[in-house]
Amino acid sequence: MEKIKILADSTCDLSEEILKENNISLIPFYVTIGEEKYKDRETLTTRELYQYVEKHGELPKTSAPTPEDFRRFFQQYVEEGYQIIYISISSDFSSGYQNACLAARDFAEGQVEVVDSRNLSTGIGLLVMKAVDLIKTGKNKTEIINDLNEIIPRVRTAFIIDNMDYLYKGGRCTSLQKFLGNMLKFRVEIRVVDGKMDAASRIRGSKIKALNKLISNLEEDLPDVDTSRVFVTHSMEDEGAEYLKEELAKLNTFAEILETQAGCVISSHCGPGTIGVLYIK
Repeated sequence: MEKIKILADSTCDLSEEILKENNISLIPFYVTIGEEKYKDRETLTTRELYQYVEKHGELPKTSAPTPEDFRRFFQQYVEEGYQIIYISISSDFSSGYQNACLAARDFAEGQVEVVDSRNLSTGIGLLVMKAVDLIKTGKNKTEIINDLNEIIPRVRTAFIIDNMDYLYKGGRCTSLQKFLGNMLKFRVEIRVVDGKMDAASRIRGSKIKALNKLISNLEEDLPDVDTSRVFVTHSMEDEGAEYLKEELAKLNTFAEILETQAGCVISSHCGPGTIGVLYIK
């Protein structure tokens, strides 16, 4: 039986508890603040990142590990006798996928397989956890990768953006859109579609109304939903997370309702108060 190791990067936003319980290892992306370069989740916290933005009024820059970073990351597990499946952030969001593919060439053919999640945050995390599930069923590496590629288009990722300043500073909306959004108090629903972010809707009114939109999205997909788990992922939005978990529990659908916090890279692009519900259809 193959000895398989599931790897991902820090943008998958899985908690330390989940990582430890399932023998998952991550390579950190980089966050540059001023002249200092930090490792996401290792040498910089999301709270510290937001404190910097509030003080200086500019966003940090984010970057993927280099091919050499990936080569060293993979090497340690190859030396331990593992067959590797690395699940990356969408190739449309980052050079991480391409850099990992370059690094994989330094190993024997098939030793390191790189899977493009076509997603972000716990949209990646859902695939990572599914890969762990498949290992437990006794499937080999090829079977797991084939199953993951079939699942990738069915991952549903939707977030509510509470503060449009970060989208604006990151070049993802115009100054007029930012002004109107802040003045009219609407929130933007962002979905990941075919590896890219798409502004799916604008929601005027209370935060609860916006959160309920995430629940109604899921309800529209019922009963055609993978019931093994659902993620509530957020960037410092504890109150909203509690509300969503309570509403999801009322559906009596999922074996696991998991809450995770967005790391520095994802938070750099979405801003505080962002919250999402992610599942597999």
